[in-house]
Amino acid sequence: MATDIKDTAHAVDAAAVMGLLPVRPRMLALGEPTHGEDALLDLRNELFRQLVEQEGYRTIAIESDCLRGLIVDAYVTSGTGTLDEVMEQGFSHGWGASAANRELVRWMRAFNDGRPAADRLRFAGFDGPLEMTGAASPRQALSALHDYLSARVDADLLPCTKETLDRLLGADDRWPDPAAMMDPAQSVGRSAEAGELRVLADDLVALLDEQTPHLLQTTSRDGWDRARLYGRTALGLLRYHFWMADTSTGRMTRLVSVRDQMMADNLLAIADRAPALVHAHNGHLQRNKSTMRMGGRPVEWWGAGALVSAQLGEAYAFVATALGTIRHQGVDTPPPDTVEGLLYALPEDRCVVGASRLAAALGDTRPAPRVSPWFGYAPLDPAHLADSDGIVFVKDVPQS
Repeated sequence: MATDIKDTAHAVDAAAVMGLLPVRPRMLALGEPTHGEDALLDLRNELFRQLVEQEGYRTIAIESDCLRGLIVDAYVTSGTGTLDEVMEQGFSHGWGASAANRELVRWMRAFNDGRPAADRLRFAGFDGPLEMTGAASPRQALSALHDYLSARVDADLLPCTKETLDRLLGADDRWPDPAAMMDPAQSVGRSAEAGELRVLADDLVALLDEQTPHLLQTTSRDGWDRARLYGRTALGLLRYHFWMADTSTGRMTRLVSVRDQMMADNLLAIADRAPALVHAHNGHLQRNKSTMRMGGRPVEWWGAGALVSAQLGEAYAFVATALGTIRHQGVDTPPPDTVEGLLYALPEDRCVVGASRLAAALGDTRPAPRVSPWFGYAPLDPAHLADSDGIVFVKDVPQS
């Protein structure tokens, strides 16, 4: 069996990954089982460069704030701002401190320099403006959408004035209050003002859709796409805040579901533009249901990858990443009867294997699930091999 598995393993490069797939996908999703390891981001960068040069990919999307991502995109496409400013302002979740992310942005800007607009690389964040402790105010998204429409359609078609939005939004610091994550009573998501904002946001998005022919004649496609992003984000944030104020046992399921639905909507919009590499946690990109424990309760939901795959079919491909060791986090050599243990026995430091080929090589062998001593690493679930198109395996992850 070890020989059979060895025969399925290839060096990690764009050609090997594409060789696993029946068609070139519009969206190639590369998952990671943990966050914050530059070794995995370096691998992502290397694969993206090859996809750009060999396969014509022109967009990368990462698990970061979709509105902040506009700052990064402006820099890589037109040089707006400085690299230091972009790394500080253009990422959420602390990703701007990563040396690998900095190198990605620097390389994209250098690649685009002097190229025609149609051939430039694009950057996108596809997460909502969300952090573990709370969600942003919808002010930025709502105000930007209102500004876009008020400059292009008759005032009497708008459902409200900017002053009305400002009054209903109130102080921005009341929206991301971290106390609301544990205490729904601290959330403003079900206040009368929030309810009125949801109606107005829905009307603004409806107006944007209704005026599409006119808007595409009077503005750039990029401008219209950005307005749609503002609309999706405003509605998603208001929906998220609504469920932050919920007191039922389904509250956490609804919150993670709303977040991944926001991700999926952003990914579908990105797929409309050009072939894209997407990078995020395996749990967001896999086709099967995502699971976790929160507050001592099991939570299950359909993640962004499952939602996008249902829409795109073969145009969506998912390659999971699994790891051997992360010794600086206490994750040591995997047991030999796990999938990671079988791959760890291969001589390569990193490799890619087709999921179906690996399953065939395993035959009747049923690998044991691996248990991680560190909560930050999610081992590969052997029951879900068939739900991925391939597995990238990295034997040992050095400390970043």
